[in-house]
Amino acid sequence: MATAPVPTTPKTGPPPPRSVLRDTAFLRLWAGTTASGLATWALPFVLGLAVLHRELGAAGLGLVLAARTAGFLVAVAVGGVLADRHSRRAVVLWSALTAALAAPLLALGLGRSLVLMTLAAALAGAGQGACRPAFQALTAEVVAAGSRQQANAAMTVAVRTSTLAGPTLTALLAAFADVGTLLLGIGLLWLVAALLPGRGAEATASGAPAPRASLRAEFVDGIREARRHPWFPAGLGALTAVIALGYSATSVALPLISRDRYGTEWVLAAAVTAYTVGALGGALVTARRRPRSQGWSALAGLAVYGFAPLSLVLPVHPAVVVAAYAVAGIGIELFNVPWFTATQREVAPDKLARVSSLDFLLSYGLAPVGLALIAPAIGVFGVTPVLAVCAAACFLVPAAAALVPTARHFGRAPGPRAH
Repeated sequence: MATAPVPTTPKTGPPPPRSVLRDTAFLRLWAGTTASGLATWALPFVLGLAVLHRELGAAGLGLVLAARTAGFLVAVAVGGVLADRHSRRAVVLWSALTAALAAPLLALGLGRSLVLMTLAAALAGAGQGACRPAFQALTAEVVAAGSRQQANAAMTVAVRTSTLAGPTLTALLAAFADVGTLLLGIGLLWLVAALLPGRGAEATASGAPAPRASLRAEFVDGIREARRHPWFPAGLGALTAVIALGYSATSVALPLISRDRYGTEWVLAAAVTAYTVGALGGALVTARRRPRSQGWSALAGLAVYGFAPLSLVLPVHPAVVVAAYAVAGIGIELFNVPWFTATQREVAPDKLARVSSLDFLLSYGLAPVGLALIAPAIGVFGVTPVLAVCAAACFLVPAAAALVPTARHFGRAPGPRAH
């Protein structure tokens, strides 16, 4: 006797993660990050306008910007420790308020006191530096693990959009406002960055709180945590080499080549714009891209930056230079977004801000050293040999980093998928 087949229950997987763009807590954090990015990128442009208006000399501009960089480098290390010791939200609040306070001080010193402007710039840099690792760790608190790559891509879009919009909006506003008013506007942006983000997840403490070590000891503990993941120092070394050599070389050489080889500033402007637009495209791609070997894919994207200095070695058509910069922009975000996501996934949550501060300290901190050394090297050896060496370093150092254990996946290899 035939029996009726037993109906099968359709297999259902877990529901797809909710888009971070529908998460109010993340959107508040994203808006605060965007405001801080606009303020960061607008400040050098506004100070440049002060030079044009003869309210600040060229030497004074260099001193003020150097003070801001010094403040950033000191505070990014301290801010990482503080963000692991205390509420990440509180560190964002107070560091952004510090940067907001610096803006009226800069306006007050404009045309009156270079000393006051220098101190205020150091204060602004300190606020900016302390914000960075706190924002990075706060993202991991606000966003669930499965949505962090999309969240980091959205954060990168904010940064790249700020790179384009900050100077552009400032130039438009400069037609209606003086430099002092623009500086106050930068302070208002920092106020938004301070007040808009919400709280992250509250840490659950068990037992009596352990006695705190010194700032130095806790920072060293963060270094130990970074070294516990072999892929992290390898990837950070590759990123630092690309920024200190590739990015610095092209920053110095591109204006010279645009002027001397092509006889126009158009190549400089087009290449820089293409890089930013390419980075925006790369961030959008990585929001959903999940390669099987995420670390190798990210390091390959980082190595692609080598095409930027390589395009300047030979007298190619200007379109080749612009295309190379666009490809470099795509590649840098194919690295950045998985890199941030892997750091948030693999690093111990109570040490995440310190490890992130180490990332910013080396990758951004050594960039001025590269800028300072590239120009004399070009003067001694010529632009072509220097660019060739920098291009080779951009290709080879990430390739060497890919050979390090755990670099293939930026952590442990993913286990078999459940069926």
